[in-house]
Amino acid sequence: MSGAQGVVERASAQLSKRINGLRRGKSGGVVERVTTALCGSVLPPEKPARFRPKPPVPPPRRTAVLTHRPSKVDELLVDEYFLAFLFKYFTPGERRFLAQVCTKWRDVLYRGPRYWSGILPVVHCRELKTQQERVKLYSSFVRRGFHSLALLSATDEDVVDLVDSYPLSAKQLNSLSLRCSSVTDRGLETLIDHLQALYELELAGCNEITEAGLWSCLTPRIVSLTLSDCINVADEAIGAVAQLLPSLYEFSLQAYHVTDAALGFFSPKQSSSLNVLRLHSCWEITNHGIVNIVHSLPNLTVLSLSGCSKVTDEGVELIAENLQKLRCLDLSWCSRITDAALEYIACDLNTLEELTLDRCVHITDIGIGYVSTMLSLTALFLRWCSQVRDFGVHHLCGMQNLQVLSLAGCPLLSSSGLSSLIQLRHLRELELTNCPGASRELFDYLREHLPRCLVVE
Repeated sequence: MSGAQGVVERASAQLSKRINGLRRGKSGGVVERVTTALCGSVLPPEKPARFRPKPPVPPPRRTAVLTHRPSKVDELLVDEYFLAFLFKYFTPGERRFLAQVCTKWRDVLYRGPRYWSGILPVVHCRELKTQQERVKLYSSFVRRGFHSLALLSATDEDVVDLVDSYPLSAKQLNSLSLRCSSVTDRGLETLIDHLQALYELELAGCNEITEAGLWSCLTPRIVSLTLSDCINVADEAIGAVAQLLPSLYEFSLQAYHVTDAALGFFSPKQSSSLNVLRLHSCWEITNHGIVNIVHSLPNLTVLSLSGCSKVTDEGVELIAENLQKLRCLDLSWCSRITDAALEYIACDLNTLEELTLDRCVHITDIGIGYVSTMLSLTALFLRWCSQVRDFGVHHLCGMQNLQVLSLAGCPLLSSSGLSSLIQLRHLRELELTNCPGASRELFDYLREHLPRCLVVE
């Protein structure tokens, strides 16, 4: 309730700010004056009386100005014209609380799908006890124009209920996420058959979904697929993805039992469409799997091997030599990566914009020196790189295009070394969480000299 109360208090403060002083003088209605405060005058300024023609011709009235104008604050708070402007000053997340203030605010917010852009509604299926609750909830989704939906702890019965209670989802929903659910292959097939506009699918913690189910359910219209923590997902599941989704653009996979052989299922026919590949904690993937990736998917622009701990410097060399279109590369938690890998990256990936090296514990100032020559980099993440010292930070100070930098958890950095980061004039975000060398004086110093940078303590 504290979050909701805070948003409502902010709404009250915003309202007070906008109507402050509006009661001075007698000319003009409250709505006109509030509208003037929010977005400029509704009507052109009046001329002095001596310059007006006789008789004066009244200016045309705009339809947006109501004939009945609120004269009190409590009337203003339920005026739809005013509320439509007021709600623009809040984020979609804050509007969730504003919609609970009263039915009038809820109705105004629900009529404007633009207010809910970027929101992913999450349905906790176990909490919906009655049919009436479910119908009411799904009806509100229709009114707000949601195009994505997440189901938590769903069963096959919940799937059938969604199809029956939310018929418009067939044309309205483009993105579906099933999380920690016991939906079976049959339930998944029912869902995908129903959602004819679906092109983005996430299955996370769905342990009843089998590889056979994926073979029978996946449809060519899917262009973005995420499979994570599903115990039945192994090499054959990747075969289904490679064969059935010719237009796949983005594929994210977190599976402990996927091997190098699975990556051999990808063929050159995916090379023109698949641009984003994320392999998270695929512990069995080795450099042989990297060979399959670079041969079949040479047009990748985003590659993550986070937690693929068997990948070594040789695998990174293959990536640098063959994936020349990479813009983002994530090697976090790849414990076998050393400075040599960074030399390969710096020499060959000349258009790389984002590099993540979190928990690469063998990286030293030498490797940071290689990275500092990459003028294309705009974001660099070095969280918990335990061997990086002040000398490496001094190398980074020459990267004038860098906008985002994280040195969180680097234990060997001193306040003196970190203070040199003020040379990065284009920096927009600097993360120094859990840095023993960072002090209150340092944070104040950085904020003073980098006023446009968000410094995260």
